[in-house]
Amino acid sequence: MKNESTVTFFCVLPFFTETRSKPFVAAFFFLIYVVGVLINSSIITVIFLKVNLHKPMYLFICNLSIVDIFYTSVTVPKLLHMLLSGNHVVSFPQCYTQLYFFLVVAASEETLLFVMAYDRYVAICNPLHYHRILCWRNCILITVGIWSLAIFNSFLLVTLILFMSSCHSNVIHQFFCDAKSLTKTTCTTTQMFFVFMSLEILIFAFIPIMCTIISYVKIFSVIFKMKSIESQKKAFSTCSSHVTVITIYYGAGLVSYLIPPYSEVLDTIFNIVYTTLIPMINPVVYSLQNSGIQSALLGLV
Repeated sequence: MKNESTVTFFCVLPFFTETRSKPFVAAFFFLIYVVGVLINSSIITVIFLKVNLHKPMYLFICNLSIVDIFYTSVTVPKLLHMLLSGNHVVSFPQCYTQLYFFLVVAASEETLLFVMAYDRYVAICNPLHYHRILCWRNCILITVGIWSLAIFNSFLLVTLILFMSSCHSNVIHQFFCDAKSLTKTTCTTTQMFFVFMSLEILIFAFIPIMCTIISYVKIFSVIFKMKSIESQKKAFSTCSSHVTVITIYYGAGLVSYLIPPYSEVLDTIFNIVYTTLIPMINPVVYSLQNSGIQSALLGLV
């Protein structure tokens, strides 16, 4: 279907558009962005420098920190530019480029959280075969597979959105170009788009969540069968940080589905939490609850 758009730009209007509040909002987001990047960069650095952290679990934690840096870098710098310059006009190429990279990191995080659950499952439920199943070769292949799948998925989704006609308002009531806001500006949708979105939810939401739940059911069943309380505490400590992260992530995802479709303010607030606060919270959770990262960070001080 030919794109029948008669406009060449979008106007991005977040709910915090009062002139007097813009400097304070910009300072708030700048602080969150800097803190998030610094904490995630610190975790990546200590994992890279400390040889004792060169293990599959920490490779996946390192990838999660990279994803979290990209999460905020895709959205916050452009938001700061709009708040400080007052220019809310975003061209089509800029908007769809931002959407593309946002979908890449979103799909990467969802898949990565499931892989981290599988890592804990193998470590606790099948420890004798851990190094064979999750050898470095397999870990590298898994990492490449995660990013390749996310890149390919984002390319398909953005292509489908591009082929939908934009004949409604070109105003986006959001602080960045997301798929939900862009589809509201279109007047035509294809059957292929709905089929692809159904597959998207199945592959990147339902299957990872179900597999993660199954993994932790088996993990906890093994832990509760351990006779030593010390062994139970050690096993729980290796899972606690990941359980906290997935609870926050999927809990926020559940809240997003409960938000009424007409509530643009609530939708914006949720996206702020999802794209800026959670990427800052994730490394804090790992640094506070993971003993290996704690000792490594203290060793650099």
